[in-house]
Amino acid sequence: MELGKTTLLKSIVDNSMLEEGVGTNKFGVYKQGSPVIGYLKQIDFEDDSKTMLEEILKVYKDIIDLEKKIENLSAKMVESAEEKLINSYTESLDKYEFLGGYTYKKELDIAIRNFGFSNEDKNKKISEFSGGQRTKIAFLKLLLSKPDVLLLDEPTNHLDITAIEWLEGYLKNYKKAVVIVSHDRMFLDRIVNKVYEIEYGTITQYKGNYKDYEVQKRENYEKQLKDYEYQQAEIKRLQDIANRFRYKPTKAKMALSKLKQIERMVKLEEPNKYDLKTFHNNFNIKASGKDVLTVRDLEIGYDKVLQKVSFSLYRGKKLGIIGENGIGKSTLLKTIAGILKPLGGNFEFGYNVSLGYFDQQLEFRNIENTVYEEFTSEFPDLTTTKARTILGSFLFTGEDVDKKIKVLSGGEKARLKLCEIFKKEPNLLLLDEPTNHMDIVGKESLEQILKEYEGTLIFVSHDRYFVEKIADKILEFKKEKVTFFDGTYDEYQEWKEKNKQQEELDNSNDIKKSDNSENKEKSSKNQYLLNKENTKRKNKMKKLEEEINKKEEEIKLIESEMQKEEISTDYVKLEELQEKIQKLNNEIEEKMIEWEYLNNLVGGA
Repeated sequence: MELGKTTLLKSIVDNSMLEEGVGTNKFGVYKQGSPVIGYLKQIDFEDDSKTMLEEILKVYKDIIDLEKKIENLSAKMVESAEEKLINSYTESLDKYEFLGGYTYKKELDIAIRNFGFSNEDKNKKISEFSGGQRTKIAFLKLLLSKPDVLLLDEPTNHLDITAIEWLEGYLKNYKKAVVIVSHDRMFLDRIVNKVYEIEYGTITQYKGNYKDYEVQKRENYEKQLKDYEYQQAEIKRLQDIANRFRYKPTKAKMALSKLKQIERMVKLEEPNKYDLKTFHNNFNIKASGKDVLTVRDLEIGYDKVLQKVSFSLYRGKKLGIIGENGIGKSTLLKTIAGILKPLGGNFEFGYNVSLGYFDQQLEFRNIENTVYEEFTSEFPDLTTTKARTILGSFLFTGEDVDKKIKVLSGGEKARLKLCEIFKKEPNLLLLDEPTNHMDIVGKESLEQILKEYEGTLIFVSHDRYFVEKIADKILEFKKEKVTFFDGTYDEYQEWKEKNKQQEELDNSNDIKKSDNSENKEKSSKNQYLLNKENTKRKNKMKKLEEEINKKEEEIKLIESEMQKEEISTDYVKLEELQEKIQKLNNEIEEKMIEWEYLNNLVGGA
């Protein structure tokens, strides 16, 4: 049994998987107490006829039950000022605030919106959603349920950048433990403070985020290699001395001591090399003209227009396309590739442009073909040696070329498809989510190929680390518009942040300018509601004043009782009465804070 990343997560959920250990090594997963562990595979929908909102609200059951209790207590307190009711009301409010009662609706709305769902979707039945959407809903339920230990296996897969950025913010502020398996390097960079790497059958711990891990891994390797090489050199030196003098009677004793010195050494093992296996592109391309692609008011879509797009791209430039799912990114590539017809506008290729298109669906001619058969059916003129050499450059070596397409992993299929595309030597590459199924080594390999690629590149990706490494221009898709930016991903994010700050400043100024006119135009209905609310506040303040006065009278009575001769010498009784006074003072302070809050609202209205 090989202990992989996903297997490790599953074993944390179900310890029985590993309770016997592997071979002679006995081990297990140990949990302190009874933590609630959240794992996406555990979540299922009991009733598909429930709406999405009803399903997600299940995670807030304690808060919703408490809301009902507070409403009932509030109604009862109108009729009675019984202390038991008031205490229960105060305790319920404290618990409500502790559980996040004042913020859960906003949290829920933001999460639903950022996961790509609309207000209309809230009232759709679970059965009406696609498989991918149902997975997203289950994922939302898991996140919002806030388990003690949150296990996430590739959580950014199939999420667009908007959803990923929301998830990052949510996890940064998550108060409990999070365990993440991910190949999304920017996501790891922004979330984690500890990294465990599984490599060569062992787990190594590193402190910090992904960048820290990269630095420490390199430093550890270099130190271990230096120590190993030093020891090997010392062993060789001692061995050479022993070999030279071991047969000379006068030096034999010294030679023997050198051999014993070698034996006493704690031998260092040669450190495992970085996982440096990588694929590479040795193909040549013919240069295109300077103007590679011009897109003018291009309307894309199937039966209706999804987006209107305009941009120009010159030779050697690399355009990264980002944005929400389902609003036209892949459709744009299909249109440029000639798979879909434009619904309006036009696009034009420059001189000597040859096109290569990578489709994220990874379709092959025959899944019963081997890797070799699939590749040579596309390039029948290649010799066996040449075909194997080309496949080898994309890590299909030895028996790998005899694997059938149907048993290949997603990453292997992507490598084979890229190998076919690069063999055709296009000078304009269209790549649709090329890293979706790749591990980190695969991503870094592809990054290196694309950096060195001398042609022009247009690619769709939700991997922001990949986008930042490759793109020198950005095209962002949003429902309302498509934005073209001449610069890197980080520069684009900085530009957006500046624009956002400027908009907020402008809006603030507009609000100030329009305050007078807006105040004059307040409707009588709004004024009526405002007055009605203030009346409620004043009535509540009056009630609070009465309660405060009542409790102050109680304190006076207790203090009088404490002066009595038979009580003033009874220290147990005195302590009980003092505790009552302290409790009453605390309650008075709470009510005075509430009174002051209401007074500010009334005064500022």
